[in-house]
Amino acid sequence: MRSILTPIVVLFIFAQALVAQDWPQWRGPSRDGSVPASGVPANWPASFQTTWRVDIGEGYSSPVTSANRVFVHSRKDPDEIVTAIDLRDGKVTWQQKYAAPFTKNQYATAMAKGPNATPLVLGTRLFTMGATGIFVAWDAASGRQLWQKDYSATVDTSKLFCGTAASPLNNAGAIVIQVGRDVRGGQIVALDPATGAERWTWRGAGPGYASPVIVDVDGTKQIITMTDGSIVGLNPRDGVLLWTVPFPDDWHENIVTPMWTGTDVIVSGPRQGTHAFRLSSAAGKWSAAESWKNTDVTMYMSSPVVGDGLIYGLSTKRRGQFVALDAKTGAVRWATEGRDAEHASILLAPQHVLFLTNSADLVVARRATPAFELVKKYTLAQSQTYAAPVFLDGDMVLRDATGVMRLTTGIR
Repeated sequence: MRSILTPIVVLFIFAQALVAQDWPQWRGPSRDGSVPASGVPANWPASFQTTWRVDIGEGYSSPVTSANRVFVHSRKDPDEIVTAIDLRDGKVTWQQKYAAPFTKNQYATAMAKGPNATPLVLGTRLFTMGATGIFVAWDAASGRQLWQKDYSATVDTSKLFCGTAASPLNNAGAIVIQVGRDVRGGQIVALDPATGAERWTWRGAGPGYASPVIVDVDGTKQIITMTDGSIVGLNPRDGVLLWTVPFPDDWHENIVTPMWTGTDVIVSGPRQGTHAFRLSSAAGKWSAAESWKNTDVTMYMSSPVVGDGLIYGLSTKRRGQFVALDAKTGAVRWATEGRDAEHASILLAPQHVLFLTNSADLVVARRATPAFELVKKYTLAQSQTYAAPVFLDGDMVLRDATGVMRLTTGIR
């Protein structure tokens, strides 16, 4: 009996190790910024060392990982590039490119031309969404293009300055994307991952820059996302609109990914501030009612995380403040003095909140404290870091302005 069980146990442990190496989508395995305990260092080191770095071009799309490979979407004008890298040694296993000419709005030329959306790995397939609305399915092992959908004709940068930004979403085996133009309308589409065939399409307000999420509201799943001027909840089975509430912005900069606390949807913007909406159903109809708002905490591009009954985020006030809000009331539990960052990718580890700023500083703060408590601060790169990092087995996969790298603690 022992000789039979031992291989099974070994296979189980091996499978668990593979799962630990997977960061397949925007904001991690659960799409909410949560990092499993196995992902972060057991003890934060004095410094991190670069084990490899690969030049891949510009962009803000975050890297993703699966089966010991790093996948990253980038741009070397006028092409968009998809690269697969061996996580262990940094060797490029495959690279593909396609033409994606893109002229940004004149008011947004300071930043790169994208890509902005983070890829999605589902099974053996990799899905990428470019800034011009070109959506491609790739074979993750070989890089062979499986199919393509070109939505570039629906993207207009006269108002949507930075192009398409919503990261694709796995919806029970269907791939959900959000494309279009602000003011003139957009669409949220569920596609068959094998063929690209449309399963359903919702047409309505144009997109913002936020990525959709799936939440479970009292046993009912919903797709929740931002448009250029509202929040919407859709039935994930057929795309039918369940509810919507206005969330206008003068520049249509609804960028922050919605967060679900278990009772409320949290959204924020640079001019609206931070709001919580309670979802409820009566007589078969869903509605969203505002639970609270805090107009003094304004999140711009930085999506928050939820834990300890708190919402951890970065407010644009005082030139960038790390903040913790009471998730039930919106009251500020603590806030730093300011001048911390223009942007931060925020992740929630079991004991710490991690802020990777656009200045390449990783700020490690203790969770569930009455005041901001700094544990460690590292400078990780020589250029800006707008993409969210990946934490795996105590190491990091980090994207800077033109490349992607693996950083290690050196502790094993």
